[in-house]
Amino acid sequence: MVELKTDTSIDAMYEAGQVVARALTAAQKAADVGVSLLELDEVAHGVLREAGATSPFLGYRPSFAPTPFPAVLCVSVNDAIVHGIPGRYRLRDGDLVSIDFGAELGGWVGDSALSFVVGTPRAADLRLIETAERALAAGIGAAVVGNRIGDIAHAIGTVCRGAGYGIPDGFGGHGIGRRMHEDPGVPNEGRPGRGMRLRHGMVLAIEPMVVAGGTDDFHAAPDGWTLKTNDGSRAAHAEHTVAITDSGPRILTAR
Repeated sequence: MVELKTDTSIDAMYEAGQVVARALTAAQKAADVGVSLLELDEVAHGVLREAGATSPFLGYRPSFAPTPFPAVLCVSVNDAIVHGIPGRYRLRDGDLVSIDFGAELGGWVGDSALSFVVGTPRAADLRLIETAERALAAGIGAAVVGNRIGDIAHAIGTVCRGAGYGIPDGFGGHGIGRRMHEDPGVPNEGRPGRGMRLRHGMVLAIEPMVVAGGTDDFHAAPDGWTLKTNDGSRAAHAEHTVAITDSGPRILTAR
């Protein structure tokens, strides 16, 4: 069931989204050669505490997970696509890092992600990240009243496939509101004109993921959470929480 949010509720979701935006900005700024992933998680946790917000990630356990998620920040490095658990690994020059973060404030949730390179970037990694960001922008551009979920999916997939990249099979965006994952699902590839019609008050987390090697296959790491590319190629991830409004898409997690 899809819950349509009131304008007042969307404003409240914006406040949660801005906590997410501040945490991602702080974590990216802290990411440097020699910094551990656990340290990045603590930076993000500090933003939560300062805002009086809580984490929808910490303790979250979907059906596929062997254990509850143990952190507030997902940190996925190089060939990790999403859901990376922060550990003692220390960042190295040239690492491609994707960070994903959520915050709950006043009963509403925001969710966003970004990718970047630590230290000296490779041109191929910058192109991968830029494609994920373009795909996100295309998806947001299609998130208008009267369009359908398939229009968002098609916009994202066209950018990703056009660049020659893979799209992890079965993973995409989702509705969001009182809970982190709500209906409807938002695929990263699909046919235009298909699926649920978009209405004022729908709020979606739109999140393209791209795999440099061009394949869609992935596997779970031994921790049961981290999803990694089968071919060992690098991946990038971009995400915003977006409200569908009569005046156009409103990015609630804008940085």
